[in-house]
Amino acid sequence: MPERTAVVASKAGLHARPAAVFVKAAGEQPTKVSIRKPDGEPVDASSILSIMTLGVEQGDQVILSAEGDKADQALDSLVALLERDLDE
Repeated sequence: MPERTAVVASKAGLHARPAAVFVKAAGEQPTKVSIRKPDGEPVDASSILSIMTLGVEQGDQVILSAEGDKADQALDSLVALLERDLDE
């Protein structure tokens, strides 16, 4: 299963608007994507409630994983999104 690591750039972390933007993008991917903190359990990246419970702050490292067709492309796209400031 492909994985990618990203450092969250948004000042609000994965809360409020940045979380909503990320969840929408994850839901639009052609494969199911999960996200976790390095020491945590994976959660569904397209679930706003699951994302909010992770407590991801600016500068935190997260690990994304996906399985299936176009998993690598989906992960690359979502990592690029997380590494931008989504607060703007």
